[in-house]
Amino acid sequence: MKRFYKQVTVEAAEGGFAVKLDGRAIRTVGKRTQVVPTHALAEAMAAEWAGQGEEIDPQAFLFRDMADYAIDVVAQDPASVIGELLPYAETDTLCYRAEPDEAFAGRQRLMWEPLLADAETRLGVRFVRVSGIMHKPQPPETLTRLKVELEGLDAFQLAALRNTASLAASLVLGLAALRPDADIDALWDAANLEEDWQAELWGKDAEAMERREKRAAAFAAAARFAALAR
Repeated sequence: MKRFYKQVTVEAAEGGFAVKLDGRAIRTVGKRTQVVPTHALAEAMAAEWAGQGEEIDPQAFLFRDMADYAIDVVAQDPASVIGELLPYAETDTLCYRAEPDEAFAGRQRLMWEPLLADAETRLGVRFVRVSGIMHKPQPPETLTRLKVELEGLDAFQLAALRNTASLAASLVLGLAALRPDADIDALWDAANLEEDWQAELWGKDAEAMERREKRAAAFAAAARFAALAR
């Protein structure tokens, strides 16, 4: 699609702020008025539009897509979205460890245990650690408490969490990425610990590294989206 607008602006709107193209409001994929909660997020979304060349690149609209998901999907049925997110806690990457006598288990304890223990303290929950790949259920009270935590998030935070949790295969890491003091690079390294361990043993693959970098960028973008929406 060719670029069809010249001027990109941000204006106050009922309920927040809106991006306008040549003075015209933008609608979501679901045909709803696209209004976001903060001026900072609207400015970041405006930058996506302003940064387009003569041809529009749909893949460049990371913030717009998350905003549309927040408005069209999460805000309409938050309970369903929460129901889709909770399984990431049931099979959280940080809980599944190598056998204790394996070298990789030591690396997992070093990188994962502080993150998991911090989440347990902060959220008031207990996670079951599993050696090997056989599934073990998490305590029902842990999942109940996490459900309450997710219910306290707004539509834009849940939209961001959908990306961070799915990319990390971990609700613990996904939630940590939404915190104001989050070390995004460290969290992404934790999410990719096994992949990085294999690269150390067998060497790096160029295609795999390219995929990792793209996923890292998407993870960081989702965390920034959440920060801008606060």
